[in-house]
Amino acid sequence: MRPSRRAQHSDAVEPSKMLRLAEKNPLFSTATQGKTMAETDLMHDPTELMTHLEEASGTLERGFLSRLAALRHSGEDWTSLQATLQAKGLSLGSLILLLVGTALVTYLLIVAIRVFLRSRIGKDHGWKRGAMVVASTALALVLIFVATRFATADPDLRRVLRIWAFAIALFCLMRAALMAMFGAKHQEAAVVAAPPAHRFRDTVSFAILWALVGISISATLRVYQAGPGFRDLVSTLLVAAPVTFLLAYAYWRHRTAVRTLIAPPDTQSRGRRRLAASWPWIAIAVLVLTVVVLEIGFTLGRPLPPLAIVLTLLLVLAAPHLDDIVARWSERGIASPDTSIVALALRRTTRFVIAIAILCLLVYLWVVPVLTAFGVEAAAVARSVTELGLIALVAAFLWNAVGALVSRAAQAEGHGASSEEVEGPRTRLGTLLPLLSGVVKMTILSVTLLTFLVAIGINVWPIIGGLSIFGIAIGFGSQTLVKDVVSGLFFLIDDAFRLGEYIETPGAKGTVEKISVRSVSLRNARGALASVPYGQIGKVINFSRGWVIEKLVFRVAFDTDVELVRKLFKTIGQEIADDPELSPDLLEPFKSQGISAVEDGTLIIRGKFKARAGKQFAVKKAVLTAVQKAFRENDIHAVPKPIGSMTAP
Repeated sequence: MRPSRRAQHSDAVEPSKMLRLAEKNPLFSTATQGKTMAETDLMHDPTELMTHLEEASGTLERGFLSRLAALRHSGEDWTSLQATLQAKGLSLGSLILLLVGTALVTYLLIVAIRVFLRSRIGKDHGWKRGAMVVASTALALVLIFVATRFATADPDLRRVLRIWAFAIALFCLMRAALMAMFGAKHQEAAVVAAPPAHRFRDTVSFAILWALVGISISATLRVYQAGPGFRDLVSTLLVAAPVTFLLAYAYWRHRTAVRTLIAPPDTQSRGRRRLAASWPWIAIAVLVLTVVVLEIGFTLGRPLPPLAIVLTLLLVLAAPHLDDIVARWSERGIASPDTSIVALALRRTTRFVIAIAILCLLVYLWVVPVLTAFGVEAAAVARSVTELGLIALVAAFLWNAVGALVSRAAQAEGHGASSEEVEGPRTRLGTLLPLLSGVVKMTILSVTLLTFLVAIGINVWPIIGGLSIFGIAIGFGSQTLVKDVVSGLFFLIDDAFRLGEYIETPGAKGTVEKISVRSVSLRNARGALASVPYGQIGKVINFSRGWVIEKLVFRVAFDTDVELVRKLFKTIGQEIADDPELSPDLLEPFKSQGISAVEDGTLIIRGKFKARAGKQFAVKKAVLTAVQKAFRENDIHAVPKPIGSMTAP
């Protein structure tokens, strides 16, 4: 084993001594010297900051040189490992056979238990399938752990066999999760529009298996006290690099399938489509960044737990797919009146819980090691991250409670909660819902941001005072804006118009499509959208309230039988009143009002009908069509209106 030569390099290769050397450095002596980032005020002292940067770079350099020194003696570490195994009565071949056999037995046992449970329970669908997978895996692990207790008396060998059994069990659980997320039943629309997702799923599964086997190998080497150089060689070249390459290749090679899985063709959200378009590259960047942070932590002598890194990384990569599944589950309770607002808000908040949990894990995994290198206590960072996460969860719950209340109220009104979904006149509550929802959500967002600043130790009173002064300045300098906002408030209080109603203002006319704080948007019959500030409206003519009386004028020849015209109008009015499509909107039938005037030998005959506001157009079209047909059949001649009159010279 050459103990004398190994002793010469013990300071360079032993992690414990590397850690002690690092603790002597000012970067890691915050506990003994009582200095933290806040106490030295690095942001206000550039000299102190540069000193810490130089010390951090020096620590990285010394750690890197120590790793190189350890790698030079990886051959001696290999010889030492063989000697350790021989001392325990094992050879390398026999150990490999035991490990592979344990992995195969664990996998076959999980499959056998699952088949047995399926034969007893029957078809497994939904939550039953997940429960069956977890139960079979847990039962197989228990049996393996009991069997290893009696199979060997060597505690090290027993520990290694259990590590490998646990790795295989964990792979089975992850494989089942991938099958649930990327299964054909869940992604029917995506499979039609893009290459099959099973190729991406299989590549990711193989990368997970490689990672778990590599972690098990590293744990085995650690149990049998292999040298740090050999362990570093295995973990870097045989685990981290291949797994990163496999996952990056999966996202690059199957990026079209990944995009379709995140945003199927029927996706309406523009933000989700953008996320899907950029997610393959985001995933690759996360993979590379994870490897970089992992190597930095190992170089500093504070290696991060590999299993936690793999689980966190997989959770991050699966976040969009988990969000889609949770979103579908959370929206199921909207249509059910039995689901309370609180329960619906909690369901929707589950999406934020996943996002915030992933964000906190990323901060703990990536940011904490970097801040620790600059003298910040990890406990303080973890406490701050926890506080911010709890604040974000409370804000998310309030946000979703408002959204659930608006959705439930909009459903009771018979329309969507969005102001863009205007299919007809809405009630007063339906008009105010989008505006009130936006105001409340902006208030929640503002209060949450201020609470974040308070939680990290920033005095918010100067900010609030500055915003107040800024608001007063806007009030004095933008009187038109204030006039628009105040006028709009009174228009809404007076209930002058609602979403979906047809109104006319001095500046424009059309259907009310959107109501904001400052203006109203009107869509005219040709599709043009006009935004009219409230301060410029003045008078509003609403054509969609209650009822309207439509009066029609007909110019006929002077010798026309007026009594015949009256009878024809009465008949037409009765026919329209009997029409099942028009009768619900007709309040008074069409009838004649007789001769209203005589112009240049032409009779002016009027007719009228009363209909529901906004529904008179279809009735008017039917009346004009029937009158034209009746005039033609009864030889009644209409006279055009003269364009101008001739004057004598």
